[in-house]
Amino acid sequence: MRELTYLEAVREAMSQEMRTNEDVFILGEDIGVYGGAFGVTRGMIEEFGPERIRNTPISEAAISGTAIGAALTGMRPILELQFSDFITIAMDNMVNQAAKLRYMYGGEGKVPMVLRTPAGSGTGAAAQHSQSLEAWMTHIPGLKVVQPSTAYDAKGLLKAAMDDDNPVVFYEHKLCYRTKSEVPEEVYSIPLGKADIKKEGKDVTIVATAMMVHKSLEAAEQLESEGISVEVVDPRTLVPLDEETIVESVKKTGRLIVVHEAVKRGGFGGEIASMIAESEAFDYLDAPIKRLGGKAVPIPYNPELEKAAVPQVQDIVEAVKDTLKGL
Repeated sequence: MRELTYLEAVREAMSQEMRTNEDVFILGEDIGVYGGAFGVTRGMIEEFGPERIRNTPISEAAISGTAIGAALTGMRPILELQFSDFITIAMDNMVNQAAKLRYMYGGEGKVPMVLRTPAGSGTGAAAQHSQSLEAWMTHIPGLKVVQPSTAYDAKGLLKAAMDDDNPVVFYEHKLCYRTKSEVPEEVYSIPLGKADIKKEGKDVTIVATAMMVHKSLEAAEQLESEGISVEVVDPRTLVPLDEETIVESVKKTGRLIVVHEAVKRGGFGGEIASMIAESEAFDYLDAPIKRLGGKAVPIPYNPELEKAAVPQVQDIVEAVKDTLKGL
């Protein structure tokens, strides 16, 4: 099977959908001739034209408001925010409008829209362009939250998000854009709310998201050479969350480490840890649950400080060894 980068897989998912569904269009800043901040929509304006690849003013409030209005009238917009940090400007629209309208209209009104946005650190974009804010969105009833780690998952989950009649926030980690995996050429969909076991193991479960999936797999490979077997579970979607797969994995291994790039305090890892503490898996734990997350600091511009602010492979290795000691 051919390989695509994560970026190419996202572009292909949107292009295939737009060829078969004229209600789908994309709007955002510099997504036309320029091709978007990270080049995801590059070349699409030549195929679909400026009516369906719509450059917008620099106003996240205007972009999100336009998308919500279009969705309510039967269109299926995909809005791209250049950086996930800028969702702050669209919060009223997303939290008080997109997330609430279907409920307030008694199910009669639908808001079938996808908000795509690059997130995370690792590109030297500094404090205002490098945050991981997905936990904010998971707190809002009415929003679905997707966070793929691979090209294969990105294409299939984006198809499911575009087919959904509810607003979906779709986080794309910047460092994942250049990663590659095998991706079918045909259209396919991965159901929202279904986790994926990226690597099976028996000694400890790591639940990781986005770029931390890749770092966890690298750590697991390193630990394998030392006789430690690590299972890596990628939730893929945070809302809805596949609790069953995580619970069964923890019951098998008896240990849990949750790894995400977002600041540890208030991060989604706390939700996963508390879910396990309230489940039947709690009785199977042989060590306390560990959480690895970003430090409570703005993401630095300096490359070495930037790395120090978020978990790295060696941090995951040490956390696994500690939990096996019961620390």
